[in-house]
Parts: sequence; C-alpha cells; structure tokens
Amino acid sequence: MFKSLSLKVILFGFIFTFFSSFGQSFFLGLFNSSIREALSITHGQFGSIYASATLLSSIVLVWIGKKIDDINILKFSSYVIIFLSASCFIFSKISSIIFLFVGIFLMRLSGQGLSSHTATTTISRYFERNRGRALSTCWLGLSLAEFILPVLIVFLLTFIEWRDIWVSISILVIIVLPIASYFLVKEIKLDTREDSNKEAITKEIKQWKRIEVLKDFRFYIICMTMLAMPWIATGAFVYQSFITSSKDWGPYVIAQSFMVYSILSVVTLFISGFLIDKFSSRKLLIYMNIPLFAATGVLFFFDNEFSSFLFFGLLGITNGLANVLGSSTWAEIYGVKYIGSIKALTTALMVFATAFGTALFGILIDINFSIEQIAIVSGTYILTSIILLYSIKSKLNPQYI
Repeated sequence: MFKSLSLKVILFGFIFTFFSSFGQSFFLGLFNSSIREALSITHGQFGSIYASATLLSSIVLVWIGKKIDDINILKFSSYVIIFLSASCFIFSKISSIIFLFVGIFLMRLSGQGLSSHTATTTISRYFERNRGRALSTCWLGLSLAEFILPVLIVFLLTFIEWRDIWVSISILVIIVLPIASYFLVKEIKLDTREDSNKEAITKEIKQWKRIEVLKDFRFYIICMTMLAMPWIATGAFVYQSFITSSKDWGPYVIAQSFMVYSILSVVTLFISGFLIDKFSSRKLLIYMNIPLFAATGVLFFFDNEFSSFLFFGLLGITNGLANVLGSSTWAEIYGVKYIGSIKALTTALMVFATAFGTALFGILIDINFSIEQIAIVSGTYILTSIILLYSIKSKLNPQYI
C-alpha cells in the first residue's frame, strides 16, 4: 500500500505523536495529585494555572508553528526535539506556582503543540491519495501511549519520585528522537509528495492562505465541532481524581479505562482512515461528536465502575475520528500549500480549547458543581455544534481553480 519513503514518513509521524503524549492532558493529569500535594494548591488553582499556561502556549504556537512551511523538516524537528527534552527536564524541577506555570507552558507548547504539529503537518503535506490512512496510522503513536502510559505511570509513582520520572523522560527524548528523525525524514523536502500510480486529480483546488481562512465562516463552525473533544476530554483527564472521588471508583479504574479508550481509538483510527480515503473527511465530520455526546450521557446517568470504561470508550471513538479529521479536513478544503500555517492556527485553537476546558472544569468544581452538572454543560455545547455543522454540510466542498 505504501512505498518505502512513504513508510518512513508515517513512522516518523507515529514516533512524534507518541512522544507528544508527554505534553498531553491525559499524561500531565497523572501528576495532578503529586504536584498539588507538593505545592499545597487546590483543584481550582491547579486548573487556573494549567489553563493560563496552556493559553499562552497556544498563542506562541500560532507564530512558531507556521515556520514549518519555510524550514526543512529535519531541521524543524531537531529544534522541536531539543525544546521537548529541555521542557521535560525543567518540569522535573517545579518548586513553586510560578515554576509550575512555566513548566506547563513549556510542556504544552513542545509536547502537545509542536510535536503533534510536526507529525501531522508533515503527513498532511506529503500524502494526498492515502492521506486518511497515513494520518490514522500516524496517530496510533498517541493511542499506544494512551494505552500503556497511564497504568505504567500510576505503577511507577508507587515507588519512584515523580520528579525522577520526568528526568528519565527528558533523557529518553534526546536519545530516541534525533536518531529516528535523521533516518526517517532526511530525504523529505518541502515539496516532496507521495508517489501515485494513478492519474493526478484533474481539478486543482484553491490554496488558501491563513488570512483568507480567517475570513471564511465555515472555518469557525468546523472549529466549534473540532474543539468539543479537546476541552471536554481535557477536563476529564486533568480532573480524573475528582471524577474518581465523585463516582466512588477505585484508584485504578480510570487508569484501566484508558486502555479501553486507547483500543477504541485505534480501531476507530483504522476504520476512519479507510472511510476518509473513500468518502472524504467532509462527509464524516458530521458524525464525529455523536459518541462524545453519548459519553456525557453516560457520565450523567451512571455511577458504577463499568460506566468508567463506557465513558472513556466513547471518548476514544470520537478521539480516533477527531485525530484524523482534524488534519485531513483542512487539507481537503483549503489545500496543502499553506497547510503548516493553517494547522499552526488550528492546533493553537485546539490547545486553547484544552485551556478553556481545564479552567471551566476547575471553576465549576470550586463552585460545587457535581460531575453530573458538568456533563450537562458539556452535552449542551456538543449538541449545539452538531446542529450548526449539519446546517452547512452542503457547503463544505473546496473551491476549484
């Protein structure tokens, strides 16, 4: 299905999405209790710091992320690797609220932001005919991390100090990623494209610049749909200890539920990749948040431990769809010439959404909202986004030259 160079690009994306997990909310949320205990801060204080640091990282990402359109991918990825490793080391030294802000800012920018941006932009630009399957395979890296890391970290925290874990991660990043990048993408240039035996598409779509995208009303409605998963899932990940205590679940229930989340993410990734290449992202987008809406219903109606697996499983289905659709939709509608600049913006908005979710969940918890009431707030947003997207579904086609 894929040729040698194509496989290298996909493997590069896989590895970078795996390592992006160190800046993802599900991973940072595993250290929530340890950090709050070390700094003697509340859920709300942690959430406010997390949200403000994440917000700042999203702003910076808009500027840094667009540089990938102008710099050789091997050079760009080298900068990201050094930044990620240094950020992990700095995170291990957190000793005050200000230091916590800096640590979270660096991890969100280097991990969730730049690492995933590097992977998905490279693949979105390189692939055309097999973009859906390539992106779905790439995102398996993050799914693998979500499968193994929660249980591993919870286990390691029982006998290893959390700061030592972060020092080890820093060392791992600086050893593995430079070797992988050199051998996998040293041949990739900005104009390198997937080889295709099929005739090129006769109609050429308009290549949108970022300023033009910002003037397109469709962009905002699509964003509203795509941002539902980041802010709601982030709230659940960061405040997993609050959900555990609210539902009276055991300490390992959510960590184990992440395995279901990861498995269903992987299954959905595989299926969605083939469906996108067959039907297009634009036609699948309308269905993306239906499982997420169902997940809020589970959180509202059920309390037993099995509901944790169902809740995270439904999150996993939407996550699998969102990971692929979040990159391929923009390429389909707006072209790939300026995809780095456009994705820097959309990735920044996604990071901003995670900040919003963290802040909102923290505020609602501090004013004594129950997890069931938070589920109602989340479900209302999701339903609104589905209705709005459905109203413009016939207008999502690209413009042809």
